[in-house]
Amino acid sequence: MTSTVASVLPGSFLTLHYRLSGPAGVVVNTFEGSPATLTLGTGQLSPALEATLIGLPEGTHTTLELPAGAAFGERSTDMQQWLARQELIDMGVEDEQYAVGDVLHFPTPDGQGQFGGVILDFRTGAKGDAVKLDFNHPLAGQPVSFEVQVIGVL
Repeated sequence: MTSTVASVLPGSFLTLHYRLSGPAGVVVNTFEGSPATLTLGTGQLSPALEATLIGLPEGTHTTLELPAGAAFGERSTDMQQWLARQELIDMGVEDEQYAVGDVLHFPTPDGQGQFGGVILDFRTGAKGDAVKLDFNHPLAGQPVSFEVQVIGVL
């Protein structure tokens, strides 16, 4: 009886460790904890990262280099928004003192997850305080190193 090694296909259910790094260092690293489990095509990884996994056999441990903008798109000024401090409070963000560069976490519309925005600026005016946030992925517009160890493929 011959045993074949499963390879990653569109829609595969995977167990893997991965590390995403950019010029400023590591952004995500599962190697130091439990492996990730995900299904390709469900948006858990960017389409560009998923495409690099297609065809990899179970057991592969490799590092893939993606050029600037390939993994998470280019940075977009459309992803930068001013929000009133009261809007932040209404969305469940604590009313604290923040600094430029802090990351605020917001609930997804379905309430099942979170997304982050980095504080770029503050404004005080007659209509109240506002915060300018950048909702671009931290690695948008940057080259990305994607280290992956495919543990299991179903």
